[in-house]
Amino acid sequence: MDKSESSLRPIGVFDSGIGGLTVVRALRDLLPQEDIFYIGDTARLPYGGKSKSTIERYSIEISGLLLAEDAKMIVVACNTSSSLAVSKLQEILKAPIVGVIAPGARAAVKETRIGHVGVIGTNSTIQSEAYERAIQALNPAVRVTSQACPLLVPLVEEAWLDGKKGKVTREILHFYLDPVVQAGIDTLVLGCTHYPLLAPLIQEVCGPGIRLVDSARNCAVAVKQTLEECGLENTAEGAGKLNVALTDSSNSFLTTARRALRLEIDSLETRIVQGMVLLETT
Repeated sequence: MDKSESSLRPIGVFDSGIGGLTVVRALRDLLPQEDIFYIGDTARLPYGGKSKSTIERYSIEISGLLLAEDAKMIVVACNTSSSLAVSKLQEILKAPIVGVIAPGARAAVKETRIGHVGVIGTNSTIQSEAYERAIQALNPAVRVTSQACPLLVPLVEEAWLDGKKGKVTREILHFYLDPVVQAGIDTLVLGCTHYPLLAPLIQEVCGPGIRLVDSARNCAVAVKQTLEECGLENTAEGAGKLNVALTDSSNSFLTTARRALRLEIDSLETRIVQGMVLLETT
């Protein structure tokens, strides 16, 4: 396959569920001509409370599905997988791999004015201390205050974003975020790709003085840079297609994609993951 043919292949993106669509939205804005194949592992979400070995296995399986779709690169649009599995994927796969941790850390170091950054994420992401290591590798003087927020992913998956349900989510955000804000941060990393869907509520709870770092947007910038470096950018004119596969049906998936993220999905199908074997359902 020559370079021009390689550049026309899709970007492969995966997450445990809806959250990675925030990365897709950012990719659409930055690289509108690129085709994207997205898989949400909705049958096994959330990833956040699972072990490192399990997250590595899931990530390898889903990456295998994306490579079977001829993806030219893999975007790990999941902070938990980025924390625990990117190094393994880079070790065993030949395709370029981009996660969300390093781009988010760079943005946080750039944004903070007082050198105190907050990070919120799933239990696994926070316990891995991946953001702390990435941030302090860039600037050891930056202090990091972290908070696990295990209830937020299910709330986003159930589309509890506004109205009466949004009020419940706001109270839970206060429970998680008030101690982080009181610790004196000036910048908050949304360390899960589900969380940008809660950004208006998070900003309201934190107050206007705290800057939010969206790992999805910064991941898209890193993807663009990687495509350019590898000579894989699609220079064709016209809008790219978005094809989606889920490992289980999700009633809120299309609604969230269209209403909250303004994404049009060209095809939506269900896949079954069985161990290391990935089967397409009819």
